[in-house]
Amino acid sequence: MLATIVNALKVKDIRKKILFTLGILIVFRLGAYITVPGVNAKALQSLSSSGLVGIINTFSGGGLTNYSIFAMGVSPYITAQIIVQLLQMDIVPKFVEWSKQGEVGRRKLNQVTKYLTVALAFVQSIGITAGFNYLSQMNLVKEPGVQTFATIGLILTAGTMLTTWMGDMITDRGLGNGVSMIIFAGIIARTPTGIHQIYVEQFVNTPKSQWLQSYLYAGSILVAVLAIVIFVTWVQQASRKVPIQYTRRASGAPESSYLPLKVNVAGVIPVIFASSFISTPQTILMAFSANHSGEGWYETMKDIFNMQTTDGAILYTVLIVLFTFFYAFVQVNPEKLSENLQKQGSYIPGVWPGRETQNYVSRLLMRLSVVGALFLGLVALIPLLASNIFGLDESIGLGGTSLLIIVGVAIDLINQIEGLMMKREYVGFIRE
Repeated sequence: MLATIVNALKVKDIRKKILFTLGILIVFRLGAYITVPGVNAKALQSLSSSGLVGIINTFSGGGLTNYSIFAMGVSPYITAQIIVQLLQMDIVPKFVEWSKQGEVGRRKLNQVTKYLTVALAFVQSIGITAGFNYLSQMNLVKEPGVQTFATIGLILTAGTMLTTWMGDMITDRGLGNGVSMIIFAGIIARTPTGIHQIYVEQFVNTPKSQWLQSYLYAGSILVAVLAIVIFVTWVQQASRKVPIQYTRRASGAPESSYLPLKVNVAGVIPVIFASSFISTPQTILMAFSANHSGEGWYETMKDIFNMQTTDGAILYTVLIVLFTFFYAFVQVNPEKLSENLQKQGSYIPGVWPGRETQNYVSRLLMRLSVVGALFLGLVALIPLLASNIFGLDESIGLGGTSLLIIVGVAIDLINQIEGLMMKREYVGFIRE
């Protein structure tokens, strides 16, 4: 991996992309430390880093802890993407029509997603601000009032849209998927803080007579992290090679090839989707905490949408499974794949072109998604169970999710760099 990055830095075009991406991420990190005016950010220091706080901090790179202009991160945008993609499943005919119009339709859907992001970001930012302000009498806002909450909501909404724009710039002119890179940078930036927190808890605040237990604790976490990284990398790189035959081939083209379908077709997107999706109800519940805390329905809903509880962990896993199947068919559309194979004059041996090819690919995606869903659910659920069963720090509960995102984005980034390097070699060969 390091050799790939070093070689890429020697290429001018790729180096520009890398530097542009780093520049955008630096701006994002600087914005995570600019506190929203009229807010007492120190009031949030006592909050646990689990649940809603942990999710939003993951997507904002710790911006919520500072209550910065980027406190909401890309969470509202991801939620808007989920809603728009779900509405394309024969729910809104106009969206279905746009989804079949290629680039023009994609732009229209992106525009709708941006408008929905603005609405969700404004509602979610006001809900979180009001919830934190009145929750346990935290006094987050210095001068509470309708105008103050509206102003804070507008600032946080503008921060979300700026973050989303920076993600789009990375996608268009940089490296990797912009939204994933923003989340990736936020997690990486918070890693030293997490390591320092473990060091303080296990060694600074622990008597020397108990340091053996602390070393075992730190060692077990290190081994678990390495095991998850190796396991995630292995599964993310695994693929099913579907053989392809060509009926009429161009001069010099091979008679046969294969179509690689990853075992985990959806990548880490289902984990990001599930985390973002479960944070929205938590935001709404925070708005009712002042008047309805302690009531049966409120406590039940709070338990269901809290990943640190058994019910919340189960819901989180179910959402990951559902989004894995959903996004796998978004990534690989069996109908379009079948049409493209026919246009190229190719077919899958033993399978008739057209409808049978579409059904074959659909069945194959379903089987691969079962493995991918079990894999993602297992890695995301184990740290949550460890946090609940063994009484570990609650912030560890999101460790599996963070590792999945880090490893998945890093692999995609390296693959993209290798693809650009290979493309450059082919272009250079053709020119010669």
